[in-house]
Amino acid sequence: MASPLERRPRRRGPIAAALLAVDAWIDSSLYEIGFKAGQFWESATIFSRRFRVTGWRRGIIEVLSEGFTMGAGGFVVLLALAMPAFQITTGDWRSQGDFAVTFLDRYGNEIGQRGIIQRDSVPVDEMPDHVIKAVLATEDRRFFEHYGIDVLGLSRAIFENVRANSVVQGGSSITQQLAKNLFLSNERTLQRKIKEAFLSLWLEANLSKKEILQLYLDRAYMGGGTFGIEAAADFYFGKSVKDLNLAEAAMLAGLFKAPTKYAPHINLPAARARANVVLSNLVDSGFMTEGQVLQARLHPAEIVDRGEQKSPDYFLDWAFDEVKKIAKPGQHSLVAHTTFDANIQKAAEESVEFHLRQFGKEYNVTEGAVVVIETNGAVRAIVGGRDYGASQFNRATKALRQTGSSFKPYVYATAMEHGFTPDSVVSGGPISWGGWSPHNYNGGSAGNVTLITAIAKSINTVPVRLAKDYLGIGPIKAMAESFGVESPLESHKTMVLGTSGMTVMDQATGYSVFAQNGFVGSRHGITQLVTRTGDVVYDFAKDAPAPHRVLSEQALIYMNTMLAAVPAIGTARRAQLPNIVVAGKTGTTQSYRDAWFVGFTGNYTAAVWLGNDDFTPTRNMTGGTLPAMVWQRLMVYAHQNIDLKPIPGLDKPFVDEEIAAKAGEAEKKNADQAAADAAAERPPVLSSRTTQTLREMTKVFQAAPVLSAPSAPETLSAL
Repeated sequence: MASPLERRPRRRGPIAAALLAVDAWIDSSLYEIGFKAGQFWESATIFSRRFRVTGWRRGIIEVLSEGFTMGAGGFVVLLALAMPAFQITTGDWRSQGDFAVTFLDRYGNEIGQRGIIQRDSVPVDEMPDHVIKAVLATEDRRFFEHYGIDVLGLSRAIFENVRANSVVQGGSSITQQLAKNLFLSNERTLQRKIKEAFLSLWLEANLSKKEILQLYLDRAYMGGGTFGIEAAADFYFGKSVKDLNLAEAAMLAGLFKAPTKYAPHINLPAARARANVVLSNLVDSGFMTEGQVLQARLHPAEIVDRGEQKSPDYFLDWAFDEVKKIAKPGQHSLVAHTTFDANIQKAAEESVEFHLRQFGKEYNVTEGAVVVIETNGAVRAIVGGRDYGASQFNRATKALRQTGSSFKPYVYATAMEHGFTPDSVVSGGPISWGGWSPHNYNGGSAGNVTLITAIAKSINTVPVRLAKDYLGIGPIKAMAESFGVESPLESHKTMVLGTSGMTVMDQATGYSVFAQNGFVGSRHGITQLVTRTGDVVYDFAKDAPAPHRVLSEQALIYMNTMLAAVPAIGTARRAQLPNIVVAGKTGTTQSYRDAWFVGFTGNYTAAVWLGNDDFTPTRNMTGGTLPAMVWQRLMVYAHQNIDLKPIPGLDKPFVDEEIAAKAGEAEKKNADQAAADAAAERPPVLSSRTTQTLREMTKVFQAAPVLSAPSAPETLSAL
């Protein structure tokens, strides 16, 4: 009999047995995996030892490893920088719109076309072989071999440029040029080059080589207001691209890089010389032999006589955008009567080019932009840059540049509407606003000054104090926007001194309010749109909203009195016109990156900006120097043989003593007040007893008899 204290073995059921089997399998599997992993690691270690290097070879491997790591990281950074560019490709970038517009100037003369001139496309397969070869030999010989970026071609161009100590070859492929034409501007920045490189790769991945070449030939600017090789063939030779001979093809192929410089209707000798370079390129690239191009060398291309009238391309681009805004649905084949004045345009272009050629190196400035608006709101001229062929980016209507002190009139206009007058006295002393402590141009303190002196001398601390203590940022921003400023303005305290970017067109529009008696809404570039059959579909005089007042009469009088003092006694004396009253304001931004003068008479308002596309600083250029000089030369021409009108609020259009006397009186009053303030604050440097003694000595000297001068012999003996 078994003892009751003896423990009997427990019987396990089938589930428990299965679990034990699973557990045993897991344990054995983990052991096997660990054992095999150890064996693999040992084998891999033994194998990798065969590739272990020491000494100088190890140094090379380390450098290469770090290089690959940094390269991968750099690629990620570049990709992040290029992401904004890819957003452009999400839209309908192939579409050019279905507008076909012929533009006429204010006198009814045709000045150019937009729309239809870009859509006349001939398939690449139907173009003569020598046309394609001429383009490829000059622009991208390895076009069918690279993938968007020609590294070999770029290296060759760098070598040739270094050897020639100048830019003699370009390194951009046709794909890169197309990426720039389709998606980017001509600004010379590293960010733009990065975007261009990535977009080139994107185009190569999404289009065939034939499609890329087709787009390039159809979209490139070819001078004379033409876009695309078919339109250029018709404009210069009066024929289709299908019918071009080799000499004509070479001349057109030479236009892609510098269409304005080599446009044959402007400079035929230069165009023929460039065509000869293209013929040499055909031989050097192996596309043709010297014998095949000899006939084209001996008989250069002849062109259709188009005269020497330059196409106002910057104005046409802006006017084309205006047409798209006001045209009615279904009416896209139109004739646009514009406000363009060829003579004022020519004067504006000449003034910019004259001063940049004369003083560009001295001031380290390369670009300029101008907008001229007549007092009735008609835009008469737009200079969007020095060379449309080199850069189609319109600096007058699209570039956002800081305005500096030329923004101050919006601040003072707000102050005038809030009860201030030109004679109101405000402290121009040091001021701090939330950690921001702006300084005056000369670094000194201005003391108590009248507003007319503050704006004439461009004292920074006064408008800052007005905004901080009296007005606030909101009303100032609202005032500028009510003047027709469309550029986005920052609601930041530094906006008072012009840190927000604005276009030249916005500046001209805003200042024209002062010239137009306080009204806004009359600016326009299109007077009429007419269909090809003669039906008027838009008339500015009837269809445009009526102008409305944004500045009261009293505030307008105050502002024009103050702005007329700037050229009279202030920072814009170089803008003075012979016997004509001028009003306006200069502007200079931080590090001298931008310089402005925006001014007006009773007849015209003009805004002038000078600077560099890459935002590099100029050499101490202020708004009162070169911009004022550009403005003055332009306006002297514009006011010839016209009826002079007075500036609203000022009685006469001619210069008289009233403005100068008023401004001078205010300046003298400020000087006397400053002297009095200084005397009141000056600590005594002599004791009262010493001062009394000096006064008594002065009285003794004054009462002493006058001594007669000794004779010459006595004087010599005394010596």
